[in-house]
Amino acid sequence: MFKGAYTALITPFTVDHGIDQAGLEKLVEFQVDQGISGVLAVGTTGESPTLDWEEHDSVTETVCSIVRGRAQSIAGTGSNSTKETMRATEHAAHAG
Repeated sequence: MFKGAYTALITPFTVDHGIDQAGLEKLVEFQVDQGISGVLAVGTTGESPTLDWEEHDSVTETVCSIVRGRAQSIAGTGSNSTKETMRATEHAAHAG
């Protein structure tokens, strides 16, 4: 059941176009500390179309591990490929 406010997260990047891991962790912690009900990682707001699947999985894992038990975590798993969507959904389920 969904209740409360949910944030569609951006994915922060470094100047060399990698994922800004420290920035992502800080962003998620801020959301949780402010009492958000849940967060959505790697949706289209989170630049999912520009991430490769390794990066996509990394963001999902990071967000799930930080949020665990303190808010709800939702992972964007959509793709133009059903096979990729199923793989990403299975990964997200295992990540939490």
